Amino acid sequence: MKKFKPQHSRLLFIDKKIRDRTYPNCASLAEEWEVSAKTIQRDLDYMRDMLDAPMAYDAKMRGYYYTEERFQLPAIALNDSDLFAVFIAEKVLKQYENTPVYPRLRSLFAKIAESLPDKITIDPAQLNEKFSFFISPHSMIKEQVWETVFTALRTLQSLIISYAKPGEIDFTARTIDPYHVVSYQGEWYVIAFCHSRQGIRTFALSRINKAQLTEHCFTVPPDFDFHKTTRDRFGVQWSDEKYDVRIWFSPLAAPYILERRWHEGQELHENSDKSIIMSFTASHLLEVKRWVLSWGGMARILAPEILVNEIKKELELSMGNYGGTDEKRDHKPG
Repeated sequence: MKKFKPQHSRLLFIDKKIRDRTYPNCASLAEEWEVSAKTIQRDLDYMRDMLDAPMAYDAKMRGYYYTEERFQLPAIALNDSDLFAVFIAEKVLKQYENTPVYPRLRSLFAKIAESLPDKITIDPAQLNEKFSFFISPHSMIKEQVWETVFTALRTLQSLIISYAKPGEIDFTARTIDPYHVVSYQGEWYVIAFCHSRQGIRTFALSRINKAQLTEHCFTVPPDFDFHKTTRDRFGVQWSDEKYDVRIWFSPLAAPYILERRWHEGQELHENSDKSIIMSFTASHLLEVKRWVLSWGGMARILAPEILVNEIKKELELSMGNYGGTDEKRDHKPG
């Protein structure tokens, strides 16, 4: 049975043989690659006509050589459609410019563009005039923290981090075993076992002032599955709790709710008046509360009761900022 060898791999093989000055020909290449001589001839024609390979045949040596010694077949073969996809990807990845890896990605995209043959007709400058991506607000991460956390994630080493909780200015030392890293709405989080809390916790990388590798290595528990554990999350917050959430959305909000998938386990019921009731199970209610509040009067929590009360309290505090006694106006949550 013939081995499956894609054309691009075969082209790289032919390119190396020619660059090594072995003067290969159709017969020798076909025998070594286990394909027909006609297949090799089509490859050579493609290299010459489509990839601008400066090939010539030496009758004395009975084989091919490059007339330009520095020529090398591009390792990646891209066409106009490929380049367009690369351009879009580079724009999308701009949302990660708060990370130290972003400059490397930009450099990689530049190298890809430079390696393209002259036949590529897309002008990135023209695409810039036709496409825009609005980037969500994002936090800044120290390069030392980023590099150290990802090194620990790769080498399974424990970390000592200097960490401050939201709203606090004092940093405390924590020893953690990083299990998983997740990006969410402009922030990067490391899911780790916290030695002081003796449990899995979520740490925002932007709130880590300093990270240091330790000599202690750890093993991720075999029963840890981030995607399974956080299956019922809404946002990045999660816990061991389970809440059956039901939300009513007005007819004005319904079209926007229907055009997106907000939760993996969501169920939608459309009422006769075109309003919608969304149901799902959540393991944490903080981000559910924030999301519902963002819809204003077009959304109302039906269940659970604990979330209904949380929404009421939040609305009372908000109303205090726009009227009522001076004491209410001066109140600052938290």
